[in-house]
Amino acid sequence: MTAAARILRPVVTLLGLVCVWWAIARWGHVPPYLLPAPGAVARALWRQRALLGDSALTTLIETVCGLALGVGGGAMLALLMALSPVVRRWTMPLVLLSQAVPVFALAPLLVLWFGFGMASKIVMAVLVIFFPVTSSFADGLRQTPADWIDLARTMGASRWRMLLHVRLPAALPALASGVRVATAIAPIGAVVGEWVGASSGLGFLMQTANTRFETDLMFAALLVLAVMTVVLWWGMDLVLGRALYWVPVRHGE
Repeated sequence: MTAAARILRPVVTLLGLVCVWWAIARWGHVPPYLLPAPGAVARALWRQRALLGDSALTTLIETVCGLALGVGGGAMLALLMALSPVVRRWTMPLVLLSQAVPVFALAPLLVLWFGFGMASKIVMAVLVIFFPVTSSFADGLRQTPADWIDLARTMGASRWRMLLHVRLPAALPALASGVRVATAIAPIGAVVGEWVGASSGLGFLMQTANTRFETDLMFAALLVLAVMTVVLWWGMDLVLGRALYWVPVRHGE
């Protein structure tokens, strides 16, 4: 598939969805406070562009900070589990337990503990992405081809050198997959934290617009959040693709 076709396909899909949205809003007898027309959302985007920009910047900072801390912490824990089976036996149940409790239920506690500022939203984002990063990287470290391990042992590689030069490079594609997933879901943690308690951010703006029945502004904030998430994921995918240049890239048909 050519580059133009890969770009054209999502554009056509998006335009088709907008047309369906416009048709439902125009002829579906749906009140505007339930489903505003695309034109109303576009006008809200323009009128409130300054407010939306400030809110998006707040959510973006929370997301990026949570992403950095979550990826760093998850990768470090996965390395420790790979080095020590004892660490793995003791920490893996805790990692699984962190997913057994819905993050939505933890949001009020995090706001209570860390306040209404960015800290609680960053912690929320870290909790959302910690498990996919840790589990994917740990699986990648465990699934190093046995032939590579045997060859390294034959050449007299120590355990540390084997991890650094064999297991770690082999596990980087798995870590990249976890980071891509984390990039896509990190904004969820930030926005949920803003819903529970905040004074700025896209989640706070959506909550405020909802209580005031400003559905067009709520849709505009949701659209900005979606675009921000897609751009963030695309940028991360581009960086990972350049960094892991030896991993073959297969474009969809």
